[in-house]
Amino acid sequence: MNILILGGGGREHSLAWAVLQNPKCDRLIVAPGNAGIAEIADCATLNIEDGGAVATFAEENAIDLVIIGPEAPLAAGVSDRLRATGIAVFGPSWAAAQLEASKAFTKRICDAAQVPTARYGHFTDAAAARAYVEAQGAPIVIKADGLAAGKGVIIAQTKAEALSAVDDMFGGSFGTAGAEVVIEEFMTGEEASFFVLCDGETAVPLGTAQDHKRVGEGDTGPNTGGMGAYSPAPVMTDAVITATLDRIVKPTLAEMVRQGTPYQGVLFVGLMIEDGNPRLVEYNVRFGDPECQALMLRLGAQVLDLIQACAEGRLAEAQVNWAEDHAMTVVLAARGYPGSYEKGSVIGGLDALPADSRNMVFHAGTARSGGDVVASGGRVLAVTARAESLQAARDAAYEMVNRIDWAEGFYRRDIGWRALTAG
Repeated sequence: MNILILGGGGREHSLAWAVLQNPKCDRLIVAPGNAGIAEIADCATLNIEDGGAVATFAEENAIDLVIIGPEAPLAAGVSDRLRATGIAVFGPSWAAAQLEASKAFTKRICDAAQVPTARYGHFTDAAAARAYVEAQGAPIVIKADGLAAGKGVIIAQTKAEALSAVDDMFGGSFGTAGAEVVIEEFMTGEEASFFVLCDGETAVPLGTAQDHKRVGEGDTGPNTGGMGAYSPAPVMTDAVITATLDRIVKPTLAEMVRQGTPYQGVLFVGLMIEDGNPRLVEYNVRFGDPECQALMLRLGAQVLDLIQACAEGRLAEAQVNWAEDHAMTVVLAARGYPGSYEKGSVIGGLDALPADSRNMVFHAGTARSGGDVVASGGRVLAVTARAESLQAARDAAYEMVNRIDWAEGFYRRDIGWRALTAG
């Protein structure tokens, strides 16, 4: 098979790595890719949000399957254009991708399907949103309705902070994503990520993980795209998984079918769990990053078979085979992230690190400058290790992190603290 992956982050590097483990893959192209991906696959310069350009490129390169990594091409309708030309694609339609592209859309689906989630209000002007905050008090959650690269959520601990977030969003701090705002009840409990493959009819549970969104140790500071993750998530017991499928996932998918927008792809279910009862925090219509890196290292070559079955509507015959192991990802980010940061600093020590089925450094914001790997983004590397226990995976991941020579970077030293403390 000739396969095209769209994207250039750590998620796409891990997807590319897993796909290449499968002998079905004859040729792999990643657009745009990054310095790490370029070491294992062909990289192409392509506007991945232009469906016409992607479809033309796929036809010219005899692509059999397109795997869409990030949310932006899905929200731009790239999967629809590919399907219209007869190319197999892994990723939901534009209409189904509104589950991530519009939080208000998701809330309406949840209302119709009676999915347990936070109480909320939806606003198109600042005055009404401010009045809602005044009435509800704090803590409270302020969300930009549209796509904001994982950063459009403010958990306000005080009313003043919430009002400031409302003003910032309607003032343009998140661009068009903040033109509409959803304000939610602050839910308590433990967060977890649950991933489900869907082909429009069949839903197959794929795996669980826990992310670390806050930039600082002890889960402090502003939200980021994710500073680390581990899989599986201990809080996702068999009972919680069953409850999530029965009360959240299946009713949502049935409602999507009822509305004429069946869901096909991976559904990322963000959960808040309290006393064994899951509630929906949000849906994403792609793999999480950095959760994907931990999942891919654990899943390996079977990922391509599962993705192909999903794209071809054959999930009813698919089976996920998990080893009894654990994986942890530690993200290295440029100093200043998630605020402003410098690009171009040289990263050393990468060539001496292991690269195998148990230890991988997945590149995110990297590029080549001469013979050097340099930082080109906020989140730059995702150091991932797999082992028989979470503690062993953590030890291996941090051992690799400590061998990387990058003074301009930083990382959290407490990834996995919740599970390891509880265990």
